[in-house]
Amino acid sequence: MKYLDYPPVWLLAFMCAAYALAGVGVDFTVPPLVALVGWILIALGVGLMGVAAFTMWQHKTTVIPHKRPSAIVTNGVYALSRNPIYLGDVFTLAGFALLCGSSMGIVLVPAFMAVIQKRFIIEEEQKLRAGFPQDFSVWAKKTRRWL
Repeated sequence: MKYLDYPPVWLLAFMCAAYALAGVGVDFTVPPLVALVGWILIALGVGLMGVAAFTMWQHKTTVIPHKRPSAIVTNGVYALSRNPIYLGDVFTLAGFALLCGSSMGIVLVPAFMAVIQKRFIIEEEQKLRAGFPQDFSVWAKKTRRWL
């Protein structure tokens, strides 16, 4: 199942769970303002993912988690978060849960963050630390993992 172990697969799974849980717990009718916030979060998430991936492409390094990076990227959105693509996933999931009217879906957001950190971020940081020890150390001290 290693071929399914990629962040977009996890995001889709958590989105399906948020949708499925829309009938469980304290659910709510989605007022227009909440729907607007949901769409804004999704747009912010997708935009952040796109900008971050483009920045990685400019540095000629991979966005694929299981591959070894050829460069460390610390500028642009990577100066605000060490994981802007995953942060974009989080915004997208939160926005989707709001659109579904799923209170349980909102509870899934920190669970998603924990899964992503355990499955991907820790390993990616180890690779960056091993490949670019000085640069990673400076970057990690001044840039938070999420936000």
